[in-house]
Amino acid sequence: MPMTRIVFTTDLHGSDVCFRKLLNAGKMHKADAIIVGGDITGKAIVPMVEEADGSHKAYLFEAEHVAKDESQLKMLEKRISSVGFYPLQVSQNEYRELSTDKKKLDEAFKSLMIERISAWVSLAEEHFKGTKTKFFLMPGNDDIFDIDPIIEKSDYVVDPEGKVVLVDERHEMISTGFSNMTPWKCPRDVPEEELAKRLDEMTSKIGDMKNAIFCFHVPPYNTNVDQAPKLDEKLQIVFEGGQVLMASVGSTAVRAAIEKHQPLLGLHGHIHESKAIERIGRTLCLNPGSEYAEGILHCALVNIDEKSVRGHMFLTG
Repeated sequence: MPMTRIVFTTDLHGSDVCFRKLLNAGKMHKADAIIVGGDITGKAIVPMVEEADGSHKAYLFEAEHVAKDESQLKMLEKRISSVGFYPLQVSQNEYRELSTDKKKLDEAFKSLMIERISAWVSLAEEHFKGTKTKFFLMPGNDDIFDIDPIIEKSDYVVDPEGKVVLVDERHEMISTGFSNMTPWKCPRDVPEEELAKRLDEMTSKIGDMKNAIFCFHVPPYNTNVDQAPKLDEKLQIVFEGGQVLMASVGSTAVRAAIEKHQPLLGLHGHIHESKAIERIGRTLCLNPGSEYAEGILHCALVNIDEKSVRGHMFLTG
């Protein structure tokens, strides 16, 4: 019986090095489908401010970095990009403007996010277009809507958001990067009721549910794959007996959809600390976790055939 091999990752948050590792993993493991399950943009700009002597100074993770020449500047840019941030060369005046003008800062941030997603789409096309490998790249709850048209422009890379797509001739996949509400009120956070409606609309279009794949960025509630540090009202981590107290933060709507429809496979992310698997009835749910800020790629390698998940394992690199 023929098998389909999936390489799934999520929560890359702009990390150039993790994305490039993903491309290599797809080639190495001869993936039939590469799936990125949400949260693909970075979280911050790192200004590289030009000094009077022509050097550039930047602060990364509260440490000062000075690039004295063009070679060092390129290395600094690469280091910043590898952890998911956006390096930006600026003069002293430009830095002051960005520091005081939120509109300009937001415009610069949006432009840099769009630029990197465009580069990633081009890299995916360069590596896999014309091969048998399918490439799915989905925004998550943390991502701005401005990046969606960039992915949609590609005639190879597919944004599966809200669609029924074929991973192969036997397995349909429905996907969403929308999440239940988080304390940070991200662009694609919605109430559980709205999320449930989105899921209902997609599941109604599935032709063969027993072989379906649910690629939902947020994991199902009260599972191994949705455990995150509990936060208090000030968004500080709660400790109990000297240990971090964990809590379920996934979606009740996602859990209900999986319990009701029992698809073959659930692919999830969102909770970086919750690298795990969970069975909900016959459905195998996976969260490969994320350490994008360390430049470490976490992904899941999943083999499926016409009737079952034949094998799965987590990969780290």
